[in-house]
Amino acid sequence: MKLTELYLAQLEREMVGSRKALERVPEGKHDWKPHPKSMALGYLATLVATMPAWIAMAIDQDALDLNPPGGGGYQAPTWTTNAELIAILDDSIAKAKASLAGTDDEHLQTTWKLLVGGNVVMESPRHAVVEDTFTHLSHHRGQLTVYLRLNDLPVPSIYGPSADEKTF
Repeated sequence: MKLTELYLAQLEREMVGSRKALERVPEGKHDWKPHPKSMALGYLATLVATMPAWIAMAIDQDALDLNPPGGGGYQAPTWTTNAELIAILDDSIAKAKASLAGTDDEHLQTTWKLLVGGNVVMESPRHAVVEDTFTHLSHHRGQLTVYLRLNDLPVPSIYGPSADEKTF
């Protein structure tokens, strides 16, 4: 089996839980934080919604500079309504699927770089970046479910039942 087929299947599985969590994000609470050191709910929800597009970036770009010399780095999409947030997720999934469908295992073996201010801080095979994206997404989606709980919202079942959903 090709890596791209494995990643497409994993994307399909993971997006079910991501969609369920994002559908419950409350509107009008973008700035809510459980602690001053925590990221804001709106930022976290945007992060979860856009992370599938990181797969496309790792496939289609050779590098990402988080603080490019001269400025002008990545700008996260903005949203107000839950429907807009889900549309961002759908767009992110579509980008990941298109890039996975258009690549091959040979390309996934090539190197991708993360830079900060023009300096390489990470160099890794693209397939490892894709795999790490799924792990990173699971971590932040888990954070998001804690934010839901702390806002007294029902937590969806993701890998198994939650206290709010006994079945999945």
